[in-house]
Amino acid sequence: MLSKLLDSVLHRNDEQRRAEAYSEAIREEAKIGGKLFGPVPQGTTREFFCLDPYTWVWHEEWTDDKGTYQVRTTRYDVRPNGIYKAQDGQPYRPLSEKEAYNLLQAVRRYNPAIDAELDPILAANGVR
Repeated sequence: MLSKLLDSVLHRNDEQRRAEAYSEAIREEAKIGGKLFGPVPQGTTREFFCLDPYTWVWHEEWTDDKGTYQVRTTRYDVRPNGIYKAQDGQPYRPLSEKEAYNLLQAVRRYNPAIDAELDPILAANGVR
């Protein structure tokens, strides 16, 4: 019984550590992805990241000219019949041709940008 409980606690800790490491990796990738579209203005948070092969997220936070805090989150879902986006809790709608082209360009640049920034860090820490 005690052995089973210890195994459960140890296993959960491993899962928790993996989940925390995954979350941290997503946060770092999101920051790097946010730079794909040029410099991020001071006082602005911009993130772009891949949740899974079919889901991309663009998130931005800033203070507008009137001093009002703004947040915009856009989720892109790649489906068999097209690419759809939902923004700030609104229903999904298909992307326009221009939006789809812009997303494609960002996706093509994403992995090389992530690799270029993270590979030296991982190599220095003996991970790669």
